[in-house]
Amino acid sequence: MKHLPIGPLYYEFSRHHEPRLRIEPGETLLVASEDALSGQIRSNADRRDKIKMPYSNPLTGPIVVAGAEPGDALAVTIHAIRPTLGECATRTADPKQLCEWLGTDCPHGTHVCPIRDGLIYWSDSVTIPYTPMLGCIGTAPDWGCPTTAPAGPHGGNMDIIETGPESTVYLPVFVPGGFLYLGDAHAAMGHGELSATGLEMPAETTITVDLHKGKRLTWPRIETPTEIMTIVSGAPMERSIAQAYALLSLWMETEHGWDRWRAYDLLTHVGQISVGYYGIGTVAAKVNKRYLPGR
Repeated sequence: MKHLPIGPLYYEFSRHHEPRLRIEPGETLLVASEDALSGQIRSNADRRDKIKMPYSNPLTGPIVVAGAEPGDALAVTIHAIRPTLGECATRTADPKQLCEWLGTDCPHGTHVCPIRDGLIYWSDSVTIPYTPMLGCIGTAPDWGCPTTAPAGPHGGNMDIIETGPESTVYLPVFVPGGFLYLGDAHAAMGHGELSATGLEMPAETTITVDLHKGKRLTWPRIETPTEIMTIVSGAPMERSIAQAYALLSLWMETEHGWDRWRAYDLLTHVGQISVGYYGIGTVAAKVNKRYLPGR
């Protein structure tokens, strides 16, 4: 199994960086990544220094996949996400839109939590299940270089909690080789990521990257053992929800034998949404696989 260690920290999904790893479709590899805070917080006394490093969510990559061409799709199956330091960190310095109701006197709130035995030790009395996911995963577009702040058709900073072990993330290919990047691992995160910071951690992620020729996608998809979902990002979030459900209806039509209007009707009753960072309007529209064989 190939290993891609932490190297240069990139803050854009760019086709211009020199590839750090070239793989064949179907290869499994271990990818190391720094945390979203660029390694600046390792104790409760540490502070995020945006003068020294103004950007967030550093990426490892790019990974180039042999034979990948525009109009194809990468299928990235996540097998495991392991914390490399045995801890995670968060900060709540800026309540952003919540300050209308909470006020603006939010303390810095640096908080480092140990991880052991499948639990995150938030405090002596509160534990959180270790449910890791990748906040950032995506390919390089053929026009422009989106940063690691937003999400888009290329993937990016989706912050969807289903981007974790046992899930397969489907990403459009825009340039030869795909130029896959990942990072921003979280030990856990709630829907909406209110403070714009999950329980961030440096990590090692084991993935298998497959290539689907001619599988042209307009936005990313995720498949878990029990669900399929489409991801859309943008404000207002109501529009993202509508587009994600429309794309899910079309996916059910093209690959699972449903008429789009019957799928639309069914999703009205059994569809669910998952919310990434609320500030950029990222949502997943999803349906349980048990509904897919029916008509």
